[in-house]
Amino acid sequence: MKIISWNVNGIRAGGRKGLLGKLESLNADVICFQETKATEEQVAEVLFGSGYHVEAYAAEKKGYSGTAIISKVAPLSVVRGMAVEEHDNEGRLITADFGDCYVVTAYVPNSKGGLTRLPQRQRWDRDLTAYLQRLDAVKPVVFNGDLNVAHQPIDLANPKSNYNKTPGYSQAEIDGLSHMLQAGFIDSWRHQHPEDVCYSWWSMRSGARERNIGWRLDYQLVSHRLMDQVASTAILTDMHGSDHCPVELVLKA
Repeated sequence: MKIISWNVNGIRAGGRKGLLGKLESLNADVICFQETKATEEQVAEVLFGSGYHVEAYAAEKKGYSGTAIISKVAPLSVVRGMAVEEHDNEGRLITADFGDCYVVTAYVPNSKGGLTRLPQRQRWDRDLTAYLQRLDAVKPVVFNGDLNVAHQPIDLANPKSNYNKTPGYSQAEIDGLSHMLQAGFIDSWRHQHPEDVCYSWWSMRSGARERNIGWRLDYQLVSHRLMDQVASTAILTDMHGSDHCPVELVLKA
């Protein structure tokens, strides 16, 4: 099973940039989208003709946030949100049951400039970890998403100048992901590429992508017992169409 995760930074804009052709070339069994910025009906409209079953989750605020999971085979069941009222009005989390495992996609809240949203982000991290642990007690989990954090200094181009100043690289956010990993999950790409420097997001300012001044914000975490079934992982830096690039995980048949 090939699983792709991609923050598309607006799926309708992606549709105008040839998204359907890119999906065909990716040829994934399951694709997790973040930041769709569209209603559920608009997501389905953009993806019409793709051949994928579509499950989307929109924010109450139009044109903001939003996630989707699309798959060649329809999931057995789908849950939107984590049943925590504070977190469930921005379309940030979808869980799909594919029989042997849960596939989860998340668009984790950004802590905002000045880290003004950090307290809410910390509550999200805590509640999300508890939610994933409940899923993991039932069957293995593949957790995909824009987690809006660079976990280690190797995961961003300028760690010293950003530490505890820039959203996505505060100690509190780093600790949130560390706690999730300690709760029974593995950062699959970093596990397979312990020394590699590779980013999945670049600012749209100052030619950051061309100069590779980026951050690794997009992750595919797996339950510990699933890691042996991970055949390969990749960050698809050559795939354009968003300020993020897709990340890929392949599970052995």
